[in-house]
Amino acid sequence: MSTPAKPARSGGSSAIGWVLTIGLNVVAPILTYNTLTEDHGWSEFSALLLSGAWPVLDTAIMVAWRRKIDEFAMVTLVFLVITAVVSLVGPHTARALLVKDSSVTGLFGLLCLGTLLAPRPLMFYFGRKFATDGTPASTAWWNGMWEFEGFRSTMRTMTLVWGVAYVTEALVRIALTYVLDTKTMVTLSPVMIYGVLGAVGVWTAWFGKRRAAEGARRQAAAAAGAATA
Repeated sequence: MSTPAKPARSGGSSAIGWVLTIGLNVVAPILTYNTLTEDHGWSEFSALLLSGAWPVLDTAIMVAWRRKIDEFAMVTLVFLVITAVVSLVGPHTARALLVKDSSVTGLFGLLCLGTLLAPRPLMFYFGRKFATDGTPASTAWWNGMWEFEGFRSTMRTMTLVWGVAYVTEALVRIALTYVLDTKTMVTLSPVMIYGVLGAVGVWTAWFGKRRAAEGARRQAAAAAGAATA
């Protein structure tokens, strides 16, 4: 069975989806958190809780607009809640906060690894978020790709790599917290977070293209063999 062609992306729908995703899941929470803690004297915990309202709004908009729950916003919301809970537990020293922050990315890595036991791994849903424009046609195309063994293998491999990368990053960052001084770790910690994100992001794009090219070659070879027969 040949792989179905990817439907054309809806430029307007895709642009609106990206603006909502980035604006409400990334930009708005960061601005809200920084404004409340730096300009209004809110506690980190309280500011973090209020920042979590933006992904909730994004989820509500997606449900109303596309009549489905957006997995990306849901995962973002879950980890905002986890971060808030982790921040509340235990001592409130600078080192403890750095360790707690590292534990959140470690939990994300464990979540990735845990979903390998689920019917579909986490990267399947993240891939659907970023590889489609959210329209019914593109969503149906992505869901239909799960029928192909090569696609399933690709999604599971990506999920495994993301899980191992973030568990490793968390463990290294926690270890460094006890070796380096707080000032150094405050600078190094975000560099490590976004460095790992950039590295696995680049690898994911390369690996996805390589697997797609391999699949196309196999289809071409099978078609040529059928024609010869």
